[in-house]
Amino acid sequence: MSSKDAVDVQSFIDHQAFSGFQWLIFVLCFLIVLLDGFDTAAIGYIAPSLIQEWGVTKPDLAPVLSAALFGLAGGALLSGPLADRLGRRLVLNVAVLVFAVASLVSAFAADLQSLTVLRFLTGLGLGAAMPNAVTLISEYSPTKRRALITTAMFSGFPLGAALGGFLAAWMIPQFGWRSVLVLGGIAPIVLVAVMLIWLPESVRYMVAKGMSAERIRAVLGRISAAAAGARSFCLTETVAVANGKSGLGVVLSRSRVVGSVMLWLAYFMGLVIFYALINWMPILFKEAGLDPKTATLISALFPLGGCAAVFVGWLMDRFNGNRIVAIAYALTAVSVYSIGQVVGNVGALVVVVFLAGTMMNAAQVSMPALAATFYPTQGRATGVAWMLGIGRFGGIAGSFLVAELARRKLGFSEVFMVVAIPGLLATTALILKQFFHPETAPEQGEAPAEGAPYLKEQVQGAH
Repeated sequence: MSSKDAVDVQSFIDHQAFSGFQWLIFVLCFLIVLLDGFDTAAIGYIAPSLIQEWGVTKPDLAPVLSAALFGLAGGALLSGPLADRLGRRLVLNVAVLVFAVASLVSAFAADLQSLTVLRFLTGLGLGAAMPNAVTLISEYSPTKRRALITTAMFSGFPLGAALGGFLAAWMIPQFGWRSVLVLGGIAPIVLVAVMLIWLPESVRYMVAKGMSAERIRAVLGRISAAAAGARSFCLTETVAVANGKSGLGVVLSRSRVVGSVMLWLAYFMGLVIFYALINWMPILFKEAGLDPKTATLISALFPLGGCAAVFVGWLMDRFNGNRIVAIAYALTAVSVYSIGQVVGNVGALVVVVFLAGTMMNAAQVSMPALAATFYPTQGRATGVAWMLGIGRFGGIAGSFLVAELARRKLGFSEVFMVVAIPGLLATTALILKQFFHPETAPEQGEAPAEGAPYLKEQVQGAH
C-alpha cells in the first residue's frame, strides 16, 4: 500500500486474516456478555429460595424480578449516545465495574426492598455493557463475516444464563442463594482488570472522531504489520450516512425510523418470551409437580439453546437477514406453545424446552447483528443500544405477564399459549422491516476486491 494514500480501515480489516488481536477482543466481549447473561438470569434461579426464606408470594416477586430490567433499559438507552460521544472502551469498562459491584452488594441484601434497589443498579451496568460489546466486536469484524462473529460473541449471553442455572442448582443447596450473587460480582471485577490492560478502542470510532494517526496505526498494527507504512486513515460506510447527524439523529432519521421501530418491536417481543420463561419456568415447573432441582435444571436448558445463534449468523451473512430471523421467531412461537402441552412427560419436556430455547435464542441473539449492519458508525452504538434498551421493557412486560396470568389462575398450558403470541408479533415486525428497508446482497457484507468502489459514502479520518 502507498504511504501517501489514506488507508480505509474497514477495507484493511476485510483483507487481513482474523488475527490473534481480534480473537482477544472477541474473547473479552464474549466474557462480558457471558457474565451479563449470568447476572441477568441469576434472580430467576434464586427466586424459589427467596419465596422460602422471606415468606413472599409469587406476585410479590414481580418488582425484584423486573428491577434489573428497568436498569437494563436505562443503562442501554443512556450508554449508546455516550459511547458514540465518548468511545466504546470507556463506557464498557465503567459498565462492567458498575454491575460487578452492585451484584456483589446484592448478596448482602436483608429484604426484598433493598434487593430490588440493588438489582436496579446491577441492571444499569448490565444494560450499558451489552450493546457496547456488540458494537465493538462488530467494528473489528470483517464485513463478510460480521453477522457470524457478532452472533457468536452475543451467544455468550444465553450461555451465561444457562451457566447460572447449572451453577445455581449446585451452589444454592451447598452455600445458599447469596453465593450466586457473590460469584456474579467477583468474576466481572476480575474481568475489568483484564479489560483495562488489553481491551482497545474501536478503530472505526477513532477514525470517525479524527484521533491521531499514530494511535490508529498502533491498533491496526496489532492486526497486521501491513499497517506500518500508513500515514493517514479514512472510514467508509456500507450504508448511507445521514449528513451531520450522529447518535439518535441517525437512528430516528427519516431514512431509518421505520426500520428502527421494527427492530425495537421485534426485540421487545422476543424479550417478553425470554424473561417470562427464564424468570418463571423454575416456579411453574415446580408447581406442575417437578422437584426443585429438576425444575431448575430443565429451565437451564432454555437459554442453553443459544448456541444455535452461530448457525443463524452464518445464514445471515449469506441470505436475507430479516427473513432468516423472522423464521426463527415463528418457530419460537410454535415451540413455546408446545412446552405447555408436554408437562406430564419429563423426557418430552426436556426436549421441547431445549428446542424452544434453541429457536428463541437463535432469533434473539441474532438481533444485535441485524441492528449493527443497519446503522453507520456515527449511530451504530446508539442504534444497537436503543434496540436493546427499548427491548428491555419487553422483559419487564414478560416478568409481570406471568405474574398476572398466575393471579388470574390460568393453567400451565394456557400460560405457555399466551407467552407464544409475541413470537408471531416479532415475525411480523421483521417482515415489515424488510418491506420498508429491503435488504440486498451488497448489504449482506461481501468483501470487495482491493480498491473496488463499493462504498456509498466516505468519512475522512486522521492524518
